[in-house]
Amino acid sequence: MIAVRGRDGALDFYPLVENVHRNGILHRSVAPAPGVATTMRARAYKYITQLLETLDYVGVLALELFQDGDALLANEMAPRVHNSGHWTIEGAATSQFENHLRAILGLPLGATHALGEIGMVNLIGEVPDTADVLAIPEAHLHLYGKGARPGRKLGHITVRARDEGELRERLERVEAIVRAPALR
Repeated sequence: MIAVRGRDGALDFYPLVENVHRNGILHRSVAPAPGVATTMRARAYKYITQLLETLDYVGVLALELFQDGDALLANEMAPRVHNSGHWTIEGAATSQFENHLRAILGLPLGATHALGEIGMVNLIGEVPDTADVLAIPEAHLHLYGKGARPGRKLGHITVRARDEGELRERLERVEAIVRAPALR
């Protein structure tokens, strides 16, 4: 769950995201999270709202939750822009980066809705061929300029789609070309 709070107390929320981790590292994010019950979604929004307001926090805050049956368990709170929200660069009306700046500068917050079905895959340990990535429709490659080594996040690929089926197909294509030796 990623939210933003302005200096004036205004709140806005990005769609709940489903994250998949491998070996303790974020591998893939999908937004909006598919198949989440309305009650769970409402509970996640309530928890992050309470955090933002109780802490009188200004800026972007990420709250990582695990679902255990009907319970939501907090795993991590990140008072900053977060890797699980990198999808917002192409996938949201206003990215988490822009909204963080808007919040701390006292400017109006930008819209946080997703621009379709969005998926993001982290590049761990290796970078795939750029041409292979860009051959996938609506794929966006981000490289962080870091040297390759096992287990290191080197970048991410974001894909957009009109519906869940198209997103699933595009994510399968991305994952087929992404090689991450540390995850094998």
